Amino acid sequence: MKLSKKQAVFENEVLTRFELFNSLFMTLPFYQVKHTGTLLPFFTTHCERGVANKLDPETILESFFNEYKQYIGESDRIDLLFRIIQYIERQVVLFDAVEDSAFKKTGRSDEAGMLDSVFKLTENNKALRKKLIDKLQNFSLRLVLTAHPTQFYPGPVLSIITDLTEALKQNDIHNAHLLLQQLGKTPFMNKRKPTPVDEAISLAWFLENVFYPVASAIQSKIDDEFDISAEDINPVVELGFWPGGDRDGNPNVTVESTRQVAMLLRTVLFRCYYRDFRVLKRRLTFRGVEKYMDKLYDLLYENSFNPPQTPRNEKSHILQNLREIKRVLVEYHDGLFVELVDDMARKVKTFGCFFATLDLRQDSSILRQTHRYLREKYPDLAGISADFEQRDEAGKQAALQFQELDLRHDAAASALVADTLDVIHLIKEIQLSGGERAAQRFIISNCQQASDILELMELFLWSDWKRDSLHMDFVPLFETVDDLERAADVMKSLYTHKQYAAHLKRRGNRQTIMLGFSDSTKDGGYLMANWSIYKAKIELTAIARQYDVDLVFFDGRGGPPARGGGKTQRFYAAMGKEVVNDHIQLTIQGQTISSQYGSLDTAHYNIEQLLYAGLNSHIGQKDGDTLSVEKKELIDYMANVSHEKFLELRHDPLFLKYLERFSPLKFLSQINISSRPVKRNADRELRLEDLRAISFVTSWSQLKQNIPGFYGVGMALQQADKDGRWNEVVELYETSGMFKTMIDNCMMSMSKSNFDLTSYIQKDKEFGAFWQKMCDEFERTKTYVLKLSQSTTLMENYPVERESIAMREKIVLPLLIIQHYAIRQLQEEPDNEVYAKLVTRTIYGVVNAGRNLA
Repeated sequence: MKLSKKQAVFENEVLTRFELFNSLFMTLPFYQVKHTGTLLPFFTTHCERGVANKLDPETILESFFNEYKQYIGESDRIDLLFRIIQYIERQVVLFDAVEDSAFKKTGRSDEAGMLDSVFKLTENNKALRKKLIDKLQNFSLRLVLTAHPTQFYPGPVLSIITDLTEALKQNDIHNAHLLLQQLGKTPFMNKRKPTPVDEAISLAWFLENVFYPVASAIQSKIDDEFDISAEDINPVVELGFWPGGDRDGNPNVTVESTRQVAMLLRTVLFRCYYRDFRVLKRRLTFRGVEKYMDKLYDLLYENSFNPPQTPRNEKSHILQNLREIKRVLVEYHDGLFVELVDDMARKVKTFGCFFATLDLRQDSSILRQTHRYLREKYPDLAGISADFEQRDEAGKQAALQFQELDLRHDAAASALVADTLDVIHLIKEIQLSGGERAAQRFIISNCQQASDILELMELFLWSDWKRDSLHMDFVPLFETVDDLERAADVMKSLYTHKQYAAHLKRRGNRQTIMLGFSDSTKDGGYLMANWSIYKAKIELTAIARQYDVDLVFFDGRGGPPARGGGKTQRFYAAMGKEVVNDHIQLTIQGQTISSQYGSLDTAHYNIEQLLYAGLNSHIGQKDGDTLSVEKKELIDYMANVSHEKFLELRHDPLFLKYLERFSPLKFLSQINISSRPVKRNADRELRLEDLRAISFVTSWSQLKQNIPGFYGVGMALQQADKDGRWNEVVELYETSGMFKTMIDNCMMSMSKSNFDLTSYIQKDKEFGAFWQKMCDEFERTKTYVLKLSQSTTLMENYPVERESIAMREKIVLPLLIIQHYAIRQLQEEPDNEVYAKLVTRTIYGVVNAGRNLA
């Protein structure tokens, strides 16, 4: 088959170069991995044949060792397996670096629009250009970095990847060779679980080295295009941060860790400013600027290297000195180097004294406990009747008094109650040191009713906050299918509540609502989750417009399609007129941070794509993106068929048992990658509702079955075909960007599946039929998505990504064989620590290679 131009470039720039550098890497003389590099290609080929012949992992490994008689002893065999894991972990890093180094050459930027294409679209159309400028006055993209447990590379490895990518870009063979040696000797595992502060330090690397220069460069590009001065900019790219603030289900996040992370963000930012200032100082050697430069030096140096105990927001002081410096340059020095001053001013306007907004998040049940604690401790001051808990929702809303008080907890308060009240007080300190945007949002997980929001608002007023200076946004998080269905009613109750409506008015009538993709997928399956969220957005938009509320959707997206990932920008480009899309806000989680925003090139590309999606949906919206009544009915019909199919599987008694038996689910808690527990309510036996969606999706991806990313879609499409509605489905796919993206992302998820790997399970007496049921649905879905997309292979329209996935799957196949082998051995020897360690070690490489598997 003739390769497309993009495929040919990818093969030359990525696949061929990877094989070249991989051969160099595999011949490095590491004592610990002696001979492993020579054996690995034979082992990989052996695994591929074994899987193709549907052999179980024991047979595959035993037959391999029979060919290599030197590995006759059990200890020798185990030692080789560990060394193979070490090699493959580093092969994944090498492939990442090679692929990232060739990013601009592989033509991916042609797949979707960038900012330049938006600018070009409007350059000869004054009306359209004005529309775009107006849009930019009230448009923003907020990327929120989270610390969910899927960020596998430790800091030193991230640095090696960065340096190796740069060496490969320059074809610097000598430096690449040295870095490969460093890679071979650098540990890939943390010796202890990170604390929330450790997680913040790790992610701060991306803020400092990637987002700081890229966000500024993009803002500069927009300002230059529309001739906007540094004084008048409206920051388009904003950053958010969860490590240290997200305490939902994570008892390791405390008020002290929140305090430390807020200070960390501020200090790292000032060091970025200080580095920029030193460049400025080397150029501004003229008379007239000394006084202002000296003031800036003192301010930036102190806050960078000797931060005060009680820091203050210095943004206005920094900008004032920069304005004076610019004035001197313009009046007396012909504006020489004024662009450097403008660049620094642009960064200060974008990042202030906080760098990224530190979000606070807690589960609604904990907030209710805290509210109850204060009511019971101060019954007279609180002024709420004793029967509050027995009242219905309307009664609870009517009972709240919203008094301004200063109530404190005592030693009898539980740890979670004390933490909640302490952090509410701390937020005021953080805002003083970094400005309001340093910490202005409190997210309520598992939000089920309006009183969940109102009780939290009252907690702030009971904690010495005043109504007129309550600079906080209260953000409900709707996650399950049921919560999404109730969301519009909940928000209507809030918009019509006198106290909350007044608070919202003081906040500029802007309301942020967070929607969770992960738990909705676990709850309702892929198609129903996506449709429930889209439908909720339509309903929530209608309610907001009715009450003249400026609505912002904050999407809790993970890496894989099963958690809202995949081709995310295409979702935002396809929002119809019924969905507000003035602001794009989404979480960036786990290894998606390093894969999509780990280098300047990839970060610039992905941010511009999201900006393009939001801007283009405003000025170039397609008619098909606003769904007609008939199309909504069709998607709803298919979503319900899919939901029923998914629930049938989920309610099967073998569902969770299968996942525990064959996947590395129970081992996810043993890998030192996160301060966050794998499941809620860790003190009781595992239940599906307690299992975090990340762990749920990761376990299926390790099995290479990816159930949450496709299951039920095939049945829905088949039923539509049987009912004579296939032509409607085809028209929907061709006209609705939202539905097309759902199907395309489903194909991406399926491309990372391999049922041949687990085909040996079909012979299992207990689980054979269960495995077959999932395999049948995979084949059914594959048949129908190929028919719908008029393709012969999955992801046929995305050849570069398809080739990348195929290579990554090839690299990690031996890891999967080792993992499944060790899991099966543990069924016979549950306490064998060696096999348990084999399982945990393989998890890292599999997720890292997938780039968006968790």
